[in-house]
Amino acid sequence: MEDLVQTNYALDTFYFLVMGALVMFMAPGFAMLEAGLVRSKNTAEILLKNVVLFAIACIMYMICGYYIMYLGAVEGGVIPDFGFLLGAENTVEEVLASGGDTYYSARSDYFFQVVFVATAMSIVSGAVAERMKLWAFLAFAVVMTGFIYPMQGMWTWGGGWLSAAGYSDFAGSGIVHMCGGSAALAGVLLLGARKGKYNKDGSVNAIPGANMPLATLGTFILWFGWFGFNGGSELMTSNIEEANAVAQVFVNTNIAASGGVVAALITAKLLFGKADLTMALNGALAGLVAITADPLSPTAQMATIVGAIGGVLVVFSIITIDKMKIDDPVGAISVHGVVGIWGILAVVISNADATLGGQLIGIAGIFGWTFVASLIVWGILKATMGIRVSEEEEYEGVDIAECGMEAYPDFVKVGGT
Repeated sequence: MEDLVQTNYALDTFYFLVMGALVMFMAPGFAMLEAGLVRSKNTAEILLKNVVLFAIACIMYMICGYYIMYLGAVEGGVIPDFGFLLGAENTVEEVLASGGDTYYSARSDYFFQVVFVATAMSIVSGAVAERMKLWAFLAFAVVMTGFIYPMQGMWTWGGGWLSAAGYSDFAGSGIVHMCGGSAALAGVLLLGARKGKYNKDGSVNAIPGANMPLATLGTFILWFGWFGFNGGSELMTSNIEEANAVAQVFVNTNIAASGGVVAALITAKLLFGKADLTMALNGALAGLVAITADPLSPTAQMATIVGAIGGVLVVFSIITIDKMKIDDPVGAISVHGVVGIWGILAVVISNADATLGGQLIGIAGIFGWTFVASLIVWGILKATMGIRVSEEEEYEGVDIAECGMEAYPDFVKVGGT
């Protein structure tokens, strides 16, 4: 029995770590997607943001975020026991005494959870691109990853009041994606639109991205990383039932993304008369976000429909948000926020244990907290250090203003020539 417990513990810990590494691979996916969808003069800065926000997330979640979300969680509660650092690792004696109930390393849990935090913060990066001050963004990242995200995480996955109210969210359509979209919306509202995006008569000027191959690569990387995002959330794979569940999660994740692509492409063709690449890419991500709240319960056919509805929804959401003069260069608010809400509601269709009331309470709790807390933090940053670059810096590009370099230099002097 002891040998079996140790073997399963080692297997599930290894599985958890590999899935966490897959989710970490979503970080370059976001970086490539955003780099492709912004103008060339803003590419170096957005790449820098994605690298540094990941590092900040890892540090802040180690210092206090993980403790707030899990170690200090109060069952059914609102306010956690605040503390710091990661606590002790599982001992051999504790694991054996648990009889298999402790089935992965505590450190592997931190590693898996921290890449989710970074994902939520990456969502904000694209929405505020091309006109936000770098250091204001990084300052917000400290608060978002160390406090705002972990608080609503404690209410849900930590067993707090939203969990007690019946909120169900398998891998984070709301806890990760809607949370990131809500923080992004608060920032964009205070930040304002890019210069030249909207005309006085309310019409919208398209500002195309600089590199569609990079955006497409980023989407495929995110699609790939999502198998870790959803598959790892099953938490174990060391018996037949759990192995079958992981396989079902992988299949549903993949097919939902496929449904999102096809549905978004058809919708764009009907609306615009053209096959829109950016809408197809956002359709893939919308399908993934939509199925994330419950990639286990639906059949593959139902998962395709859930993803397809997300693909249709994201096209109309991007158009509507643009008409509202909310400038989101990469469509992050629509993909992660609006479709995240659909994913949460879709759980009720396929999961008999979920209730509409519980899901609606979860939406209200996560959105309300994240939006208001983020609005306060963005407001403080705006009043103190400012959050927007000057008009001249925006015109020249934030690469030069913030980084002193260009991602695509037209000419480089070599050896003084």
